[in-house]
Amino acid sequence: MKKLFMLAVAAMLATMSVNAQQMFIKPMVGGTLTTFSGDVHNNKVKVGLVAGAEFGYNFAENMGVTVGALYSMQGSAIKDVDDKLKMNYLNIPVLFNYYIIPGLAIKAGVQPGFLMSSKYGDTDMKDYFKKFDLSIPMGLSYEISDFVIDARYNLGATNFLKDNNGLFWDSKARHSVIMLTVGYKIPF
Repeated sequence: MKKLFMLAVAAMLATMSVNAQQMFIKPMVGGTLTTFSGDVHNNKVKVGLVAGAEFGYNFAENMGVTVGALYSMQGSAIKDVDDKLKMNYLNIPVLFNYYIIPGLAIKAGVQPGFLMSSKYGDTDMKDYFKKFDLSIPMGLSYEISDFVIDARYNLGATNFLKDNNGLFWDSKARHSVIMLTVGYKIPF
């Protein structure tokens, strides 16, 4: 009976060890290049910061999912003007990861975003924009030891301008974001 109990405990610990290698948290930080697509004119690329963490689960040797919480500086610079439209979002990327070869993954998914603040110069612009935004992130990541280099393009799927907002009339605009980050995988 004692041997059977010890065997069951050993099997359970082995299973937990395997599952621990499949789950991880990845703090990450990097930069963004952002602008708008759609009916907006005179915009150009703005540089920003992105930081946060993702939780990952690899459910097969070459497949997994990640869910994150990322603070992202977005918006656009305006041609011939010194001020920028600065938009800060809390983005929640949900990505499917497929490992082509060990360490190299292609990824795609959905990313709900929530507008935290928006300014043009010193003027608060938050009332002109919808509080919710949806993007389609797609990209590549490469793992070197436990470090992860991640490059993504977030294609805006929804118009972030409020209807009849008084500033942009009936324009439609979507975010266009290139994101490059470095993260560190912490298995648990």
